[in-house]
Amino acid sequence: MDSLQRFILLLLLCLLSVKVKAQAITIDDQRTPQQLVENVLVNSSCAAVSNTTGIGDTYTPGKNSFAYFSAGTSNFPFKEGIILTTSTSTEAIGPYFSDMGGGNPAWVGDTDLNQILGINSINATSIEFDFVPLTDFLSFNYIFASNEYQYFYPCEYSDGFAFLIKEVGTSESYKNLAVLPNTSTPLSSTNVRPKIEGGIAPNGDRYDGCPAINEHYFNGLNNNSSPVNYAGQTVVMNAQTNVTAGKTYHIKLVIADDKNRYYDSAVFLQAGSFASKIDFGPNRTSSNANPLCYGDTYLLDPKLSPAYSYKWFKNNVQVASTPTYTVTDSGKYSVEVTLSPSSCTLIGEIQIDYAPEILSTNTTIVQCDDDNDGFSIFNINKVDNMVKNNVSSISNEGYYETFIDAQNKTNPIATPESYINKTANQIVYARLENQFDCYKIAEVTLQISNTAVANPNPISTCDGDGTQDGLYHFDLDGEVTPQIITGLPTGLKAVYYLTAEDALAETNPLPNIFENTTAYHQTIYARVVNGPDCYAITAVNLVVNTFDPPNFEDQSVYVCKGDDQTLSVTAGFSSYLWSTGETSNSIIITNPGDYTVTVKDVNGCEKIKTFKVILSEPAIITDAVVKDFSGNDNAILIQYTGVGGYEFSLDGVTFQNDPEFTRILPGIYNAVARDKNGCGISNTFIVYVIDYPRFFTPNGDGYNDLWSISNSNILPNYTISIFDRYGKLLKQMNQSSTGWNGIFNGQPLPSDDYWFSLLFADGRNIKGHFSLKR
Repeated sequence: MDSLQRFILLLLLCLLSVKVKAQAITIDDQRTPQQLVENVLVNSSCAAVSNTTGIGDTYTPGKNSFAYFSAGTSNFPFKEGIILTTSTSTEAIGPYFSDMGGGNPAWVGDTDLNQILGINSINATSIEFDFVPLTDFLSFNYIFASNEYQYFYPCEYSDGFAFLIKEVGTSESYKNLAVLPNTSTPLSSTNVRPKIEGGIAPNGDRYDGCPAINEHYFNGLNNNSSPVNYAGQTVVMNAQTNVTAGKTYHIKLVIADDKNRYYDSAVFLQAGSFASKIDFGPNRTSSNANPLCYGDTYLLDPKLSPAYSYKWFKNNVQVASTPTYTVTDSGKYSVEVTLSPSSCTLIGEIQIDYAPEILSTNTTIVQCDDDNDGFSIFNINKVDNMVKNNVSSISNEGYYETFIDAQNKTNPIATPESYINKTANQIVYARLENQFDCYKIAEVTLQISNTAVANPNPISTCDGDGTQDGLYHFDLDGEVTPQIITGLPTGLKAVYYLTAEDALAETNPLPNIFENTTAYHQTIYARVVNGPDCYAITAVNLVVNTFDPPNFEDQSVYVCKGDDQTLSVTAGFSSYLWSTGETSNSIIITNPGDYTVTVKDVNGCEKIKTFKVILSEPAIITDAVVKDFSGNDNAILIQYTGVGGYEFSLDGVTFQNDPEFTRILPGIYNAVARDKNGCGISNTFIVYVIDYPRFFTPNGDGYNDLWSISNSNILPNYTISIFDRYGKLLKQMNQSSTGWNGIFNGQPLPSDDYWFSLLFADGRNIKGHFSLKR
């Protein structure tokens, strides 16, 4: 880098340094406490200041902890003023950098501050003076800044400061003006702070943090572009108090560290802000929740001698020069009072807004009279929204019998929902208020209806549910209302109640779909209304007709294939309608399916019966599965086709529901199936059951002398081989054989068990054994 480049770079750095310094405040700590109070803080010909003293850092040679400051070109909120710190005042010059700071440990605290705040202070700085106010009010503006707005310190620690005042020559205690607005809470970094997140302290310990408190008074944390060297500060605060004009007060402005001398704090007081002022009270604005009410006037009175010179301004334009001024519309109002013949000028100002006009509507409630005596029960609450034009932000603060009571908000009607009028066309008064307690009064006229509605004919319906108990539902809007309002003025509606008393008081309205609570007959009451007004009350008779003819249950009927069937119900009903379209009490059908008939009685109530017609036909036996050669376990299972319901027989005489027959003796059987629904009998199917005897007795008595297969003549070709227990072949037979007589090689064999093998020509082989008994 050549010399020219170095020069340019050095020049830029110097300019940047100058710019950074120019954005910080400047401090002059060589002014005396008297100069700071009389020429900076007060700086007014209207003030009488005396006995000024100051004390602070006496341990830093050539430096003071109280000083004059100027904002210079920085963005600090005060152009100039005085500063009191807990360290050397020049350390307040920005920008901010984190530093523990700390004054000399021998620099003591302040006993008044300790007593007021209950702390143990060190490194105190204070300025004191006497002051004579010219009005009954004084105030000044200040900002509190502190390096305790770091880490978790605002959760636990705060330096103390106070602005103390008391009347000279009295024994009264100091009053602290450095408090949060409208409270007695001292302003401090623990009472005004943002949310503190958890983290790690400089010593390495973890901390939990704490929630924000009065954060709207906190102006934010600072960085390296801040005009002051403090971690954070409040917004501009105002200290104020009422005083007595002409009396002497002692003022003490004091700040100190609490417990230890590190992490310093400061208070900045705006130049010229400490003076007697004309107090018109707080601004009357919507943001303060205290605007003037629409149409009101407001007297601004400085309470000073009328001999003084007055200038009244509205929005910075002079509007009057009288000792007082009456406000009639919104604006920023101020007054300059010159205490002639002196040049002292006192100033007072106030911002005044007007709340919007409360719009109201006078209305009338028309109520029916159940006994025509001119008195009735009115529900005045029903016009709550009407009288306030449906504006949700307006509240109804009650109804009153007199206008005076409504104005004074006394003696409200205790039960406006059930109020009995005292005179004809009586007027009651609604007090309407907005959120600012402004009010307006609306009139509500209580009028008795002079109209009547004839009772409608009974409203009847049929009991259409599954239980004919005389209880059923009515569509009141659809079935009853048209009969009531026909011929009446348009726009009327009907609301229904169980009793005339409920209809009059509008309590317990019935649902539109109403099920009577008294079986068969019940009287309810219709309140005919025109908006909120009662037109008339009339009785309505509800009738529930039942219809439950006997022997009208659903029925199943069978029709034989190819035949027809007659479906019929009892004669004598008012009408019939079959699902086929026929209208007699019977029809002839040929096809299966569901058929319905709807019958009605003289009241038009209907009942529906369903016939389930089922097709049936004779069965066709297609086969029989025979289990034979099984002794007592012989069985026959008949196989068949058909859509009917059948019973079965092997002899045409005895029938059973099951197509399987068990414990069948050997023999020839004629199997048939009979339709239970009367549609006929099936074809006959011959079934053979064959078996062998389990023993024989060849003793020549002519009974059971031969062993043979029953009905063997109907069997296909077969061969029977008989063996003894040792497997020796003793006899072979076929269809032509008459049987075995128990003789082998001419000799009768002894009583014993013998085995046989029945081999059919198709390969089927049946084996068994029998006994020979002698």
